[in-house]
Amino acid sequence: MPSLAFGGFATPWWFLLLLGVAALAVGYLLAMRRRRRDALRFANLELLDRVAPPTPGWRRHTPSGLLGVALVLLTVGLAGPTTEDRVPRNRATVMLAIDVSLSMQATDIEPSRLEAAQDAAAEFVEGMTPGVNVGLVSFAGSATVLVPPTVNRDTVVQAIQGLRLAEATATGEAITASLAAIESFGAIVSGAEGPPPARIVLMTDGKRTVGKLELDAAEEAAEAEVPISTISFGTDSGRVEIQGQEIDVPVDDVMMEQIAEISGGEFYKAASAEELHRVYDTLGEQIGYELQQVDASKPWFVLGTVVAVLAGTSSLLITRRGI
Repeated sequence: MPSLAFGGFATPWWFLLLLGVAALAVGYLLAMRRRRRDALRFANLELLDRVAPPTPGWRRHTPSGLLGVALVLLTVGLAGPTTEDRVPRNRATVMLAIDVSLSMQATDIEPSRLEAAQDAAAEFVEGMTPGVNVGLVSFAGSATVLVPPTVNRDTVVQAIQGLRLAEATATGEAITASLAAIESFGAIVSGAEGPPPARIVLMTDGKRTVGKLELDAAEEAAEAEVPISTISFGTDSGRVEIQGQEIDVPVDDVMMEQIAEISGGEFYKAASAEELHRVYDTLGEQIGYELQQVDASKPWFVLGTVVAVLAGTSSLLITRRGI
């Protein structure tokens, strides 16, 4: 049976019926009192004391008590209790922007930053709820929309598995390309409720080296009301060999935090493949589900009906046994 916990009531005016339940309870108590008084008035006291106990047995009040409880439970059900529940989103857009700059070949995260990122991103896409459209942007020296928002998970996963490294890092361009894809998709699917809510998930392992400033792009995302969830992936000890030269490729946590803050999103840091999977799991819960107030009246009606049946059953048993 569902929980009887609730967060509010859809039609609370039904609680006025409790005044009637209270009136019935008062009437019952007065009737019992009057019955006892009449018995004392007209009966032989000595005989009454031998034939009947001083007070009625508590079992005689069981049916009335159960009936009162049933009426209260049914009244709560009529008031339409609601509870907060996690339900899958039926419309949303997510653009996944993945850094494919040469620094992603660093092996501080095994087998490499890129391979670990591909594995976690593919799992994230496959686990996304059906109502969410997912797109993919890859960025190095420029940003490319590989897959526009779609519910076809296989297409996005195949594109993730086919990512290839390139020179430079255009983080700002990745945000701009993601916003453009979201805007184009929103214009197509926009209905009476407007375009679906959207979010950018930006995963990068280093600093921007070319193109538009990240903070300017983050401002544009904020104006478009598209939050950016940033993932800083890698460690400060990462190194790659480019043209025979060892180069340090530390992560840029500070910039990723600023992008998230400006756009209204969240910042995450992942220094291992396991941490990256956990980050994507968290994002999957946030993006794929939402909290809604749902009807919770059924358990109250069920319990009220059961108690009412018990009241009727106990009344028949007590009458039959003459308690």
